[in-house]
Amino acid sequence: MSKILIIGGTGYTGANIAAEAVARGHSVTSYSRSAPAAPVAKVTYRHGAAEDAAKLITGQDVVVAALSPRGDLVGRLPGLYQDLVGAAVGAGVRMIVIGGFSSLRPAPRRPRFAEGDVPERFQAESRDMDAIRAWLMDSAPDALDWTLVSPAGGYGSWAAGERTGTYRLGGEVALFDEQGGSEISGADFALAVVDEIERHAHPRAHISIAY
Repeated sequence: MSKILIIGGTGYTGANIAAEAVARGHSVTSYSRSAPAAPVAKVTYRHGAAEDAAKLITGQDVVVAALSPRGDLVGRLPGLYQDLVGAAVGAGVRMIVIGGFSSLRPAPRRPRFAEGDVPERFQAESRDMDAIRAWLMDSAPDALDWTLVSPAGGYGSWAAGERTGTYRLGGEVALFDEQGGSEISGADFALAVVDEIERHAHPRAHISIAY
């Protein structure tokens, strides 16, 4: 079993991943700015500023970065992730980065959604998350073992859904169903992330998860 540090572990995505990971017997530490409203049994909770998260990476097997560029993190997240990468490389720790849907392409060789007409309320988040994607793909140290995971377009706490135990795994081209929808529940997205942690199937790659 692995020692997993989830940065942003009390958010929607982080909390679901923590629950899935401990259910499989992994040792999970959650780091966030505040205590969770509903703690997950067997998860160790640590709290502090986002800038201090890198201090907890040494001694872990995997770090899951599940922060969102919202509030005071808008515009700061790409630089913060570079600091986390430096700590992960120094400690020899794998890094799973939770990305955004906008970093995917609608079709092969087409511009990414983030490069197109993104609704104004999503522009800052889309820009920052795609900057992290670009840095990982173009500039991350060769020694970094990373995987970037993008959820479906309809993913979020407003559409939590239910666990089905199924999902489809794709690359940098977004997955859609026969009706043109792009959905994944919080529990099934967490299932896919922990599967990737255990299988280590996509090192230094951008993958996507949807039904």
